Amino acid sequence: MNDPKSWLRKNPQVRTIRVAASDLNGQPRGKRVPARFADKVVEDGTRFPLSVMNLDIWGEDIDDSPLVFESGDRDGVLRPTERGFVPMPWLEAPTALLPIWMYHEDGRPFEGDPRHALAQVLKRYKARGLTPMVAIELEFFLIDDSGKSLQVPVSPRSGKRRKAAEVLSIRALDAFDIFFTDLYDACEDMDIPADQAISEAGLGQFEINLMHQADALHAADDAWLFKMLVRGLARRHGFAASFMAKPYEDYAGSGMHVHFSVLDEDGNNIFDDGGPRGTDTLRHAVAGLMNAMHDSTLIFAPHLNSYDRLVPENHAPCGISWAYENRTSAIRIPGGSPKGRRIEHRVAGGDVNPYLLLATLLGAALTGIEDGSEPPAPITGNAYAQDLPLIPGSWEAAMDAFETSALMPRILPAGLIRNLLATKRQELHYMSELSPSEQVEIYLDTV
Repeated sequence: MNDPKSWLRKNPQVRTIRVAASDLNGQPRGKRVPARFADKVVEDGTRFPLSVMNLDIWGEDIDDSPLVFESGDRDGVLRPTERGFVPMPWLEAPTALLPIWMYHEDGRPFEGDPRHALAQVLKRYKARGLTPMVAIELEFFLIDDSGKSLQVPVSPRSGKRRKAAEVLSIRALDAFDIFFTDLYDACEDMDIPADQAISEAGLGQFEINLMHQADALHAADDAWLFKMLVRGLARRHGFAASFMAKPYEDYAGSGMHVHFSVLDEDGNNIFDDGGPRGTDTLRHAVAGLMNAMHDSTLIFAPHLNSYDRLVPENHAPCGISWAYENRTSAIRIPGGSPKGRRIEHRVAGGDVNPYLLLATLLGAALTGIEDGSEPPAPITGNAYAQDLPLIPGSWEAAMDAFETSALMPRILPAGLIRNLLATKRQELHYMSELSPSEQVEIYLDTV
């Protein structure tokens, strides 16, 4: 973490700051503050209603939420996270963002804050002398949304529009080289560990990996900030970027895959048995993830559009399974050196809240470790062609599974579960009144 006050003194060009927290949809909610008043925010925090952490995708209050009229719409206190200031290179004026999170007036963490949900899971790991090591892969689309239908932007280099998907194409990357060069420079400035970039199977789709690290809160911050950066920087380049799960019907959607291992107090990977199969603890963690997968689908697929991605043979898992080196399974154990033995969870779309995603995955894995759960045998071959238990196939079914789950309260706070369900049920109601093009329009710039 940088020291916020000294960071501002070292960056006198910064004229304004933003203070922002992630709501349940991953939307940044906060305020603009002149830089000369930033010290007050750093020292005392800021205030806004607890209900702001629980708005729907349009930014509206949740009907009948106990956080609004029933409780007088009272304030919470938002304090800086450990991250400190980060620049906002997608804005024209020199600006910095101070990530914050929500507390009650008496200092208790607000359980409706998704970052606190992840922090609570990590405390459970720490109590066992364990530390998750996390890496995240983010897929997104570059889109020209200036017309009636979405399409690939014109390449700034060639002036042409290539209407085809190109997997691992250097040409596709080079077509937007100026954008990607600016993106990597911005990631460096923001201390986001962006690693490899590739072109993907969707139309104008790309993936960038964020390097593994032994601080899951920092990893979630990176993903949250990266999504803001990509969307904002694309607009500066004259097109849009979106992490929505499925903008094009005929092409694969975007995922957010999570890789993780777990270190003991001596820094040893507790999934490593010196060979290709991994330890009993790895299998317990896999079992925990599989046991929770059906009930937690609402976290992995939080929007109506999310379920357009979760269809057979479309590079997104539908069945609950695990396997070694098999990308058709929901949970993959990658090959490579035993020292790096890890779990890859492949269900989540690019439209998720990174804090809720990591809280749920790490929490589910820990329940499996705590319970000594055993998974079924790993599959081989094409998972789509096998008779497997399925994750919920619709938004409404995912809500029902989440609401009735006996396992989710072991992973997420009761208040957050209640708030998220109320949010999603309200969105379900109002989304049903919109046309498909109107639904795409709201998701394109938000998720």
